[in-house]
Amino acid sequence: MSGKTQKWDQLFLCSFVTVLYFSNSVFIVMNYMKFQNCRFIIARDKFLGIDNLELSDTGCVAFVGANGSGKTSLAKALARELVIASGQVSIDVNLDIARISFEKQVNIIEEDFKLRNSDNASESELYGITSRQLLESTCRSSPEVMKALCDRLDITKLLDFPYHVISSGEGRKVMIARAILANKNVVIMDAPFDGIDVQTRRDLMSIFYELYESNRLVVLIVNRYDEIPEFAQHIGIISDCELIKFGTRQQMLADLEFMQLKNSESIASLAVPDAPSDAPVYNFDGPLVEMEDVVVRYMDKVIINHLTMTINRGENWQITGPNGAGKSTLLSLITGDHPQGYSNNLKLFGIRRGSGETIWDIKKKIGFVSPSFHLSYRVNCSVRNVILSGYYDSIGLYEMPGDEKLLLADKWLNVIGLETAANAPFMSLSFGQQRIVLIARALVKHPPVLILDEPLQGLDAVSRLLVKKFVEYLMKSGSTQVLFVSHHKEDAPLGITNILEFVPSGVSYKYRFTDMKEGVGGQ
Repeated sequence: MSGKTQKWDQLFLCSFVTVLYFSNSVFIVMNYMKFQNCRFIIARDKFLGIDNLELSDTGCVAFVGANGSGKTSLAKALARELVIASGQVSIDVNLDIARISFEKQVNIIEEDFKLRNSDNASESELYGITSRQLLESTCRSSPEVMKALCDRLDITKLLDFPYHVISSGEGRKVMIARAILANKNVVIMDAPFDGIDVQTRRDLMSIFYELYESNRLVVLIVNRYDEIPEFAQHIGIISDCELIKFGTRQQMLADLEFMQLKNSESIASLAVPDAPSDAPVYNFDGPLVEMEDVVVRYMDKVIINHLTMTINRGENWQITGPNGAGKSTLLSLITGDHPQGYSNNLKLFGIRRGSGETIWDIKKKIGFVSPSFHLSYRVNCSVRNVILSGYYDSIGLYEMPGDEKLLLADKWLNVIGLETAANAPFMSLSFGQQRIVLIARALVKHPPVLILDEPLQGLDAVSRLLVKKFVEYLMKSGSTQVLFVSHHKEDAPLGITNILEFVPSGVSYKYRFTDMKEGVGGQ
C-alpha cells in the first residue's frame, strides 16, 4: 500500500481528523486539466460547451446548475467519458478518477435486475448484489477504514441487504462510500446531496472537506447554491449545456450576477411588492383576451389569418414563430395599437375594441418590455429611478415620488437582487441586469398582463439565466400573467401553461395551440 493510501487510511481511523501530515511526499501543483474552446457530444445535435477551464491536481471545485442544465454531461467530460467534437483538452493520462451520479446508481440497479432474472442465475445471484459486494469490488482501503466510513454514513446495517431493496438515499450513500474507498486522486460527485437527509448532508460536507484536505481534487456538482461548500476554491455555473461562468471563490463572491443567481434560490420567500395606493384597480374575472376569427391584412398580404384564441385568467403563454409570421402584429392587437383591432371581433379585458375605451385605458393594464424598448431607454438615471419611472410610464424620472413609492421601489430592488446597486447608473449594469430592471419597472403598477417580447434577445448566457429565473418567479408568485414571445421554444421559462405557434402554411400561417396540461390542439 502506498504512503498516500496509508495516510488516507489514517484519516478514517483517527476519527476523520481534517489535518494531515504527509511525510516524505511531494505534491506538485500543476494545471493537469485544461479545456479550450471545447464542444463535447452529448447526443445528436446536442453539445456541451467548455470555452476555458483549468483545474489543478488538488483542492475543491464546485459547479452549480439547474435541472437539465448539463451538469451530468460536465461531470462526464471531466471524467473523460464524453467524445469531443472540437477544441483542445489536456488531461494527465495518469489521473485516477472516480465519478458518482444518479445515472451510475440506476445502471447498477439495472445490471442487478438482469443478473437476478437470468435463466442461469445462481442462488446468490437471485438474492441480488449486496452493498458490501459493491464496496469491496472497488475498495482499495483496509477493512478497518471501510467499517469506519460505513459507520459514519450509517450504512453498516445495510451492507448485506440486496442493493435493489434499499432506498434511493441509502443507495446514494453507498455510491459515495464506494467512490471514496476506491482511493482515487480525483473524486467527482454529481449531485451528492440529492435525496439525502439534513444530518447526512452535514456529515457528507465534513467528509468532502477531509478529502479536500488530503490533497485530492474534489469536484462537487450541485443543484443549489447553498450546497457550494465554503472550502470550494473555484466555482462555476453551468446553464443550457454551457459553462457560462468560472472563477475563484473571491471573484465569484464579488460578481454581482453570481450573487443575483445565488440569491434567486431564496426569492420564493419574498413577496411581490404591493401596488401603490393610487394604482388603478382592475375588477374583472373573465378572459383577458378574446379573439374570434381575426383577420389582419396589409394591402394584399394576410398577416393574421383567421385566428381564434382566448387567454384566460391564470394562464401564461409563449408565442413562437418565424420572423414575419405576425407575432408583432398580434401583440399590437393586444396592446390596442393596431387600427384593425376595431374591425375585428376582439375583446380586451372584457371590453370590445371600439366600444368607447381609449388606448390608454388598455395600456395601463399592460406591462411591455422588448429589445427595441430596452434600446430606447438610454436615460442614464439611477437604477432606483428607472424602477420609479414605471409608476409614471416615463423614460427617466421627471416627477418627485412620495415615500410610499420610494419604499416600494426599494422592495422591488430587493426582489431582483440589486438593492446594493440602487444608486448606480442604469447604464453601468450588465445588459441582462438592465433587462430585469425594465421588467420590474413594467410591473410596479401590477398590470394584469406583462408582455415580454424576445426578452432573451441580445443577452449572454448568464443574463439569459437571470431573466428566466426572474420570469419564473413572477409566474409562480405574482398576479400578473405573462405573454412570452420568442423564436425558440427552448427559451420558455418554467411555468408556461399554453403555447401558440405560428406554423407556415402556403403563403400565410396557421396556428398550433398547445395546452401544457392537456396536450396539443390546433387551428
